[in-house]
Amino acid sequence: MATLLPRSLNFAEALLIKNATKLLAGSTAYSLPNKQQIRNLNVHEYVSYTLLRDHGIPVPKFNIAKTKDEAVKYAQELNSKDIVLKAQVLAGGRGKGSFKNGLKGGVRMVDNPELAGEIVDKMLKQYLVTKQTGAAGRICNMVMVTERKFPRREYYVAIMMERSFNGPVIIASSQGGVNIEDVAAENPEAITYEPIDIKTGITDEQVARVIEKIGLHEHASEASGMIKKMYDLFLKKDALLIEVNPYAEDALTGNFFCLDAKFRFDDNAQFRQKELFELRDFTQEDPKEIEAAKFDLNYIALDGNIGCMVNGAGLAMATMDIIKLYGGDPANFLDVGGGATSQAVSEAFRIILSDPKVTAILVNIFGGIMRCDVIAEGIINAAKNLNIQIPVIVRLQGTKVNEARKLIADSGLRIVPRDDLDEAAKLVVQLSEIVALAKKAGVEININVKKSSG
Repeated sequence: MATLLPRSLNFAEALLIKNATKLLAGSTAYSLPNKQQIRNLNVHEYVSYTLLRDHGIPVPKFNIAKTKDEAVKYAQELNSKDIVLKAQVLAGGRGKGSFKNGLKGGVRMVDNPELAGEIVDKMLKQYLVTKQTGAAGRICNMVMVTERKFPRREYYVAIMMERSFNGPVIIASSQGGVNIEDVAAENPEAITYEPIDIKTGITDEQVARVIEKIGLHEHASEASGMIKKMYDLFLKKDALLIEVNPYAEDALTGNFFCLDAKFRFDDNAQFRQKELFELRDFTQEDPKEIEAAKFDLNYIALDGNIGCMVNGAGLAMATMDIIKLYGGDPANFLDVGGGATSQAVSEAFRIILSDPKVTAILVNIFGGIMRCDVIAEGIINAAKNLNIQIPVIVRLQGTKVNEARKLIADSGLRIVPRDDLDEAAKLVVQLSEIVALAKKAGVEININVKKSSG
């Protein structure tokens, strides 16, 4: 599976969620998207630049540096005093971020190759903390060395696959740049949407409408060619999103360039896009999420201290909600799916326990396709092999539930069964608080489960 998307929606997605009702008023052919956390390949900026450039779409000159010496060399090759250094980290807000070594800004302007080398040397192998990374930050292993442009006018152009339009849609604005989200909030009329019939493809009339609405008619030929090439690239690479922000006119030359770009690709097309998916950067992902994917487990790390293991995304959301209702805070979203083996369940426990913040675990399984006795076997194996010292509350219902309950009862392990979800959630929150307090006080606690006489 590919890289987990940033937890905040990209601008195009956020716009569609906000405006789709108004845009599609009176239409019975569409329904609003049900947005859930999804996984799709998310690539570095230099990959986006490369794809655009190779498809005939203008971008500034650039290269990627992995050492100080490479940074100096590539900056010299630009033959310019206007040099931009961009940390290649998969997170938004790089320019306003800070490295843990004290260096401010993941996007820096310099005027000579020597200084470029010095700055890049401070960026490489350092963690950049931005509004999207959280306190842990993300490692910077590469820096893009590129030429600076001086935009006279900036535009926003994106093509994305959107369920509410039953296919691709062009989203464009005359007010591109870093504050495009503010423009959408304050002046939504400045944003234009043009749905594309996936069978017919993009038409000259559609492109002309977009160009006219965002005020690029004086450069219609150039802009039209760029949008058509974007759509062609969108299709050929099985993209879900191509977002150019800004598409800008350089004040010095009058030429147009794509100065920043974001791409996302469909996981289901991996078999067609093998070279592209080989560019996946595992260093930008949570190691626990990578490990979970090996066992077809859907794992998403959160900020709380109660581990959650469920089967099905809907049940996961309900489980996290009820934990919050009783004052707890989920540490993760872990869906074992409908076909998990005992080994996969044991692996799920190992992944949950690898998070040092976890002080209790709630297992909530509704056995339909997934058999409860298989889950029970996995829980018991995990408890034995991993020497679990924290409370594990298990609520099982459905297929083979009686067999599962017997397995747990006969195991003699520290597993607390509960039939009622409210009771299970309330108990896991209470026990997690006890364990957390004990940890804070440096006190060891020994949890034993009293065997029921019934």
